[in-house]
Amino acid sequence: MLKCILKFLAAYFALSLPLSVVAQTPDNKDLPKKTRQVSKDRGKKNKGKSSGKAAAIADENPFESGEKFKASTPLDRIVLSNLNGKNIAPANICSDAVFVRRVYLDITGSLPTAEDVADFIDSKDKNKRAKLVDKLLASPEYSEYAAFKWADILKIKAEFPINLWPNAAQAYHKYITQMLDVNVPYDKIAFELLTAKGSNFRVPAVNFFRAMQGRGPQLAASCVSAAFMGTRFDSLPKDQRENMAKFFSRIKYKATKEWKEEIVFLDPMEEDIPFSGILPNGEKVNLPAGADPREAFAIWLVRSDIFAQNFVNRLFGSLTGNYLVSDPDDMLVSEVYNKPLLDFLSKSFKESGYDIKALNRQILLSDTYAQSSIAQEKDSSKAEKNQAVYRARRLEAEVLIDALCKITGTSEIYSSMIPEPYTTMPTDKRAVTIPDGSISTPFLEMFGKSQRDTGEVAERDSSPTASQKLYMLNSTHIRSKLERSPILAPFVRMRPTDAAAGLYLVILSRRPTAAEFNEIKQLSKSKNSGIFIKDLAWALVNTEEFINRH
Repeated sequence: MLKCILKFLAAYFALSLPLSVVAQTPDNKDLPKKTRQVSKDRGKKNKGKSSGKAAAIADENPFESGEKFKASTPLDRIVLSNLNGKNIAPANICSDAVFVRRVYLDITGSLPTAEDVADFIDSKDKNKRAKLVDKLLASPEYSEYAAFKWADILKIKAEFPINLWPNAAQAYHKYITQMLDVNVPYDKIAFELLTAKGSNFRVPAVNFFRAMQGRGPQLAASCVSAAFMGTRFDSLPKDQRENMAKFFSRIKYKATKEWKEEIVFLDPMEEDIPFSGILPNGEKVNLPAGADPREAFAIWLVRSDIFAQNFVNRLFGSLTGNYLVSDPDDMLVSEVYNKPLLDFLSKSFKESGYDIKALNRQILLSDTYAQSSIAQEKDSSKAEKNQAVYRARRLEAEVLIDALCKITGTSEIYSSMIPEPYTTMPTDKRAVTIPDGSISTPFLEMFGKSQRDTGEVAERDSSPTASQKLYMLNSTHIRSKLERSPILAPFVRMRPTDAAAGLYLVILSRRPTAAEFNEIKQLSKSKNSGIFIKDLAWALVNTEEFINRH
């Protein structure tokens, strides 16, 4: 079996582009329901063709559409102006198959179904990309996946060293998910987090000041700097750090009789004392007795340039793979790759009222985002820094295991190693919806999940390793998922050539090329049909195309 997998992988990676894409219509009775409908539709369009011939023909190049970068939006025009000035050619626009997979992963953290892919590819609607983006942004999966990314930044973790504890971690995560679901403006979310007080169970936003490796104004200011300014606190001048910390010097904590409940409040001993401080921009603040210094800081923060720039940079980097500054965790001391673009998006974000979904849409519907991952510029690093390509990168650990579960119809058990109440997730939940960074599995640890200890982007490690590749290829965990899959099982009973089209749609979100189709046909002759299909599925999940977003 392993020999067959390696043989197929070698053949797969040896294929060159462009290639014609051909898919046969599978036998309807052997397909899962949704894929059976796709096959039925394909059959209508190809009625009259013999069963032994190709029943559906896709584009020659499965990764590019053949369209050039048009620069039809203000965002694109800024990117193209920068590229022209540096004599860099942008990548071509990606194919529909690539786009549908990409936006599902980038917006929802999930793969599209085979039916979703086929319907999108075959649709003649000129606005289908915009409609798909709007549909996904309105889905509950959008807010779940966005909350997953926020949870890394906000350090939502029950156990050591953050110690939010399970009840608070779940309340905090649910609160963030709900805020994103109803699209609360970003400045309002930040203001609420920075000024909240009360029970960590009943007022989830107060957990922002509890998700720290200790207590004190310096640590609180450091968390604010990391989360909302994209700056390491130690990078700020000493006097600025001291001035900033003063705005958080009146925060106090006390426990209640409820297990692990804690109240965040302002020191009553200082309630009658006026406050004076200096904001990071040098502006002096004088507040009367009874005022909350955090509010004065929050008002300044949400109006500052760094506040919008930090969010724009992180979202742009998350969606395209290319950050606009060299280090998203330390913006103030980092190289800015495209300042006009950063300024434009930040200004646009502010003018929208800090509308998070609007910013997503602005980026997702640009040609800059729709570029293929095949750079025209020979220097790939140069292309990425200048937004001249969509940067391919490995799926996050949670997204990868969710993808494996989705294509196989299997599930995982997620639990905390430390015995606390409510730390085992229901098996029908996606890994990206895990509310607590302490809940994990060996797979998630191996594939670099964020430990949520620092809140930095760099804490999540998505770089590929040899052990990861061996695990995907050799582990009984992955093999078991494929062999007991209720989704893939029907393909085993089909002819290899018929099964290939369905497997490619389910696993790679596209149809096979002519070269791939012919290679499958030749390789299947020397193998038992059922065994070959299992090997083929295993080979496909081990391709870079499956493991990466591209």
